[in-house]
Parts: sequence; C-alpha cells; structure tokens
Amino acid sequence: MSDTKLWKADGFIADDPWSLLDEETMPDALAAPITSESNAKLLVPLAHYLALSDSQRQAGNIGIVLAPADDVARLQPYLEHIALIAVTFPAFSDGRAYSQASLLRSRYGYETEIRAIGDVLIDQIPLMLRCGINTFAVSNATAIRRLSEGRLPAISAYYQPAAQTAAPGKSYSWRHRSGSAV
Repeated sequence: MSDTKLWKADGFIADDPWSLLDEETMPDALAAPITSESNAKLLVPLAHYLALSDSQRQAGNIGIVLAPADDVARLQPYLEHIALIAVTFPAFSDGRAYSQASLLRSRYGYETEIRAIGDVLIDQIPLMLRCGINTFAVSNATAIRRLSEGRLPAISAYYQPAAQTAAPGKSYSWRHRSGSAV
C-alpha cells in the first residue's frame, strides 16, 4: 500500500500526519503515553479505541478505523474528541461504509474528517462524497490518474437525500432533496 495517495476535493494531500496501525505495530505504538502534546496521530480499530483510557481518547490524536461490521452508535459518546474516522471498503461490492458515513453525518452530527480506505474506485468517489466522506486513500492506478487529471465522474440526477448538499440539478420532486430532514 505504499502507492496509496490521499485525495480531497481540492486535490492530493502531500503529507498525511495519520499512521494506520496494524496488529503488529499497535502494541508498541500504544505503549507510549498518548497526550495532546504528542505529534503522533494514530488510526486504530474501534475495539482498541474503546479500550483506551478517557484521557487517551480525549487527546485528539487518535482516530478510528471502522470495519464494515462495526456499529457507529458505539462512537456517539466520543465523537467530539475524534479528529478522524476511517471507513473501510474491503471490496468494491461491500457498501456498508456508505451507511456508516451517512449515519455519522446525518444521525450523529459528526462534522470532521471521514476517510475512505481500502478498495476506493474512481466511479464510487462521487457517491462516497454524497454520503459525507471527504478524504480518500486511493491506491487504484486508474483512480489516481483520473483524479490527478481532474476527471471525477459526475452524478447528474439523484433521488435520495445526501449528507453533502448537492448542486442544483435534476432530482425527483416527490422525494426528499439533499440537505432536507429525513
């Protein structure tokens, strides 16, 4: 995954301060005291985050990686202290992270960064944006090339509400519009 690039709507991000911890590196990384003065920004699985002390969770430099089966409701008491939530797309056909992102934005009012990690493909990015995901860890060569060329596919018509307010365009008048209460 060394060829992964981080992208936002305004372009690629050169320096990502966040480190994704895996099962091998996690014990060492979490052994050091986590404070707000620490420069390390760590992304940990939900179970490990919930096992941290209150002071470690409130430091503001611990982010969460949600697995597709994780329940976002478990995060509700901690959302004000979480600077980044990464939702996982293990395969292009697994869309549970769309629902997680949408719930975080619409039901729980989470306003900071939601990052898509895993199998992020170019044709899915506009849909991910509509669900409230605002950064993307992209490793697919076609997606990286198209994003660097500014060739993001557009959605010209929609019928479901979205976490991100859509530009005026075609919609079905009898359904909820983006930005309206559901």
